[in-house]
Amino acid sequence: MKKLLAALASSVLLLSSAVAQTLPAPTIAAKSWLLLDATSGQLIAAQDPNMRVEPASLTKIMTAYLTFEALRDKKLDINQMVNVSVRAWKVDTSSSKMFIDPAVPVSVNDLLHGLMVQSGNDAAVALAEAVAGDEGTFVTLMNREAQRLGMTSTKFANPHGLPSPDNYTTARDLSVLAKHIIQEFPQYYKIDSVKSFTYNKITQPNRNRLLWLDPTVDGMKTGHTESAGYCMIASAKRPSGNLERRLISVVMGTNSDATRTAESQKLLNWGFQNFETVRLYAKNQTVATAEIWKGSQRNMKIGFRNDVLVTVPKGVAGKMKPQLERKDPLVAPVPAGANVGKLKMMVDGKPLLELPVVALETVEQASIFGRAWDSMRLWMK
Repeated sequence: MKKLLAALASSVLLLSSAVAQTLPAPTIAAKSWLLLDATSGQLIAAQDPNMRVEPASLTKIMTAYLTFEALRDKKLDINQMVNVSVRAWKVDTSSSKMFIDPAVPVSVNDLLHGLMVQSGNDAAVALAEAVAGDEGTFVTLMNREAQRLGMTSTKFANPHGLPSPDNYTTARDLSVLAKHIIQEFPQYYKIDSVKSFTYNKITQPNRNRLLWLDPTVDGMKTGHTESAGYCMIASAKRPSGNLERRLISVVMGTNSDATRTAESQKLLNWGFQNFETVRLYAKNQTVATAEIWKGSQRNMKIGFRNDVLVTVPKGVAGKMKPQLERKDPLVAPVPAGANVGKLKMMVDGKPLLELPVVALETVEQASIFGRAWDSMRLWMK
């Protein structure tokens, strides 16, 4: 399955390259940016997505992710009360805080709202200590998780994102993390859409201005330091034919809060207006029936083990024509999930993408007599 998903990912890159040649990307006033279609997993457009950048408070998305995992694994409870350490209380007094107090225990739920809505650095430290016992151990978990998710150009130095030479990432890596949060923890991702939160009699608004400007935006997070500039990950979900389509924009290093908001909105609108996501094939749908030799049956169903979704410029989907290339002859035994060829989607005689095709069923070997007969047939073929 991992090999199949990797092959699907590589085909997405092939498709993205073809798309980039036909539809110019917008001009975005940022050091680095990208637009990801989370529905298909496809990168639509990007500028310097692998540039090393400072994540600032976007670091808190990983802190939230690890907390969500702890909740899923029953290591924490959402209503659990957490004691506030002096270390969490004293974190950079000039930075954003939710204003927790060492004398007052606080719930994990309130800390998550303080983290993602108010961007509290004190909340980040308190959650790190609740999950891992201490901040240093939590940072180790952050980096281990980043590697597991494929964020190969990322390193975390703390749970909040205050400046450190050992705190860096890329727009591409952040899009990976954002997609995992949304897909794995939708029940907790909803916190990102909360417009304001009150704790300790102090009400603070969510810094994601798109929540007020675009009703389809439901997250995700902003960040800012003098060295990082103004950064933002935004996500929106809008109807697209028979699907609900989600886009994720990552904008790093703009010069103001207003600019990161405007450029994020520009990216999302451009992606929704100029592209569509279509389901080419459903999971386990039979694409073709292939002849199989020396098997317990003569034919085998082939197709895909997952839904095949692709994002293309509007007007292209109707022009795509499938071209199947099999690894003939197919000789039993063939296990379900085995790669048996590839399907090319052609547009005007040119390949737009390639997808690996797999066996949808297991075909065992025939009897010794059946194998002998097919060996003779193959020899004569």
